[in-house]
Amino acid sequence: MPNNKPHPDQKYIEALLKNDTVLLAEIYDKFAPKVVGYIKKNSGDDSGAQDIIQETLITIYRQAKEKALQLTCPFDAYFFLLCKRKWLNELKKSSQKEVTINEEVVSINDESVRFAEETEIFNAKHELFTEMFDQLGKACKELLKVTFTIKSMEEVAQKLGQSYAYVRKKKSLCIGQLTQLVQNTPKFNQLKNML
Repeated sequence: MPNNKPHPDQKYIEALLKNDTVLLAEIYDKFAPKVVGYIKKNSGDDSGAQDIIQETLITIYRQAKEKALQLTCPFDAYFFLLCKRKWLNELKKSSQKEVTINEEVVSINDESVRFAEETEIFNAKHELFTEMFDQLGKACKELLKVTFTIKSMEEVAQKLGQSYAYVRKKKSLCIGQLTQLVQNTPKFNQLKNML
């Protein structure tokens, strides 16, 4: 049964949300060296490791902001597992590099594995949404962007200089189009299978 009590390391999630430079520096000091070491042992370099660390922190930030991420496991295990998986995915993409997997680098418990998987699914959904959103027409993109920030459709209509009925119908059509784009991609079925 999952533990619902936030782990003391939740402070690192809060630090990301608040841009707390002291705790962010602590993340880099305490947790980055292990990631850099792992990546360097697996066909990577410092630059690649720093990119993976940045991308992982951005992913965690997005999930914390959009889904109110509550960490119930040590940040170290969660962060390392995400970085490791992100790096292994990079290696798979380039497929010419040899992969050495050293599972002893960090003790990984079930809770951190669950959190890492949730974050990976969250990130994959976010990337798929962004990719398909970019394929929408200009009018749909503009309308949906406004509705993401303004919840009242009356205010949206007023801001866009359109009637309430038009904006409501157009939003429905745009969301339908976006949904169709998402559901027609092979990535959508892969994501469904991950759930």
